[in-house]
Amino acid sequence: MSKKITIAIDGFSSTGKSTLAKQLAKHLGYVYVDTGAMYRAVTFFAMKNGYITTDFFDKETLINSLPSIKLHFEFNPELGFAEMYLNDVNVEKEIRTLEVSNFVSLVAEVSEVRAKLVEQQQEMGKGKGIVMDGRDIGTVVFPKAELKVFMTASSETRAQRRFEELQQKGQTVSFDEVLKNVEQRDYIDTHREDSPLVKADDAIEIDNSYLTREEQFNAVLEMVEDVTKSL
Repeated sequence: MSKKITIAIDGFSSTGKSTLAKQLAKHLGYVYVDTGAMYRAVTFFAMKNGYITTDFFDKETLINSLPSIKLHFEFNPELGFAEMYLNDVNVEKEIRTLEVSNFVSLVAEVSEVRAKLVEQQQEMGKGKGIVMDGRDIGTVVFPKAELKVFMTASSETRAQRRFEELQQKGQTVSFDEVLKNVEQRDYIDTHREDSPLVKADDAIEIDNSYLTREEQFNAVLEMVEDVTKSL
């Protein structure tokens, strides 16, 4: 496939967007950008500086601190994917906790945060040959993407996946905690005023509740091939 395209993958939390995006990028030789990691890094910054707690969120101070937040990805050849760096410190492990998950949708609601990150994401994708996953990639970041995929699955299925993933990482959590987090994030993501999670009109929806990773990958790869042939 000589013609490179932009692939936008949106969907609910824990639908395997990042896993699919990484598979596609590796197979196609494309750049992969995990926008969720960018929002998680800003959330971790807010948590570390005491701007957000269970019953407190100082949005204004976070907004005023945005110029001091530097984000970039660095490819780790041993892991086979790029890791998230916050102000030149690797925070890949720290941003994947349930604690960060509990706050990330609230931070992502802040329009100034979204504006800063969307601008960076659009800059990353100027040369095409990119796979980007998130909540508003096909609707806001790359509305003219040649291929848009919208991923969904039942909340119970997604919670079980996330629960198993956190257990494998050695984190002590309960299934009920994870399910509550998934449902809360769904509500916030779909009800926020700025760039809510919605399926783009021209996106192809995939319910992967009963699909294996291989089945999902092959289905989307076929879509990529169809799109590139038509260009």
